[in-house]
Amino acid sequence: MARRKSKRMQEEEFLQGFIGLAGIGSFFVTYYFTKSLSLSTTVAISIIAIVIIVMVVNHNKKVERLKKSGIADIDKMDGVQFEKYLGHLFRSQGYDVTVTKATGDYGADLIIKKNVRKIVIQAKRYSKNVGIKAVQEAQASIAHYGASEAWVVSNSDYTEAACELAKSNQVRLINRESLIEMILQMNPNAAPTPKQVIEQLSTDNMICSRCGNKMVLRKGPKGEFYGCSSFPKCRNTSAV
Repeated sequence: MARRKSKRMQEEEFLQGFIGLAGIGSFFVTYYFTKSLSLSTTVAISIIAIVIIVMVVNHNKKVERLKKSGIADIDKMDGVQFEKYLGHLFRSQGYDVTVTKATGDYGADLIIKKNVRKIVIQAKRYSKNVGIKAVQEAQASIAHYGASEAWVVSNSDYTEAACELAKSNQVRLINRESLIEMILQMNPNAAPTPKQVIEQLSTDNMICSRCGNKMVLRKGPKGEFYGCSSFPKCRNTSAV
């Protein structure tokens, strides 16, 4: 099934059409009442200019909103960093958070609890729309972890098939726009920013003390740790 158009593309197409209709409409309405070609043209150009100015102002507001949310930094995260950041985000909302191990996670990257509510979460840091596999894994993990709900959280959007499957299986999909809204509603002092999480979990400057190769962030049965990139030749590790 074809991927859905992004919200941004839909908005751009709508605005382009709106500008055209505003210009054409104002031209014909003015000409109908005045019969003046020059006045009708002037009014149409003025209306288009006003619409464009309003669009630019709104665009700048959206850019500032996105900058404040840190979504651009989230787009740069790897999977582990994204899971870690979501853990901070949900803790700021009063949830108890557990990050599952990397292998054998049975479809859940995080488990969050509040009172008697237990939710399993699939975290998808994607550059494209998320498909049905994530929904299937999230839904299947409910029984294994004894949860009451399943969510999929992504910095992107979802395919039509994923949306339909999620609806029929009562899986909540949190897309890019919803994630941004959650971040903006959060107390800025309640959790580190996406940029800070990247810096905390970055291995760019971490060198193995044994062989001199780069250290990388890994996940194991006991949680996250730094391991030598030359594994299995070098098995040096370091705590997070």
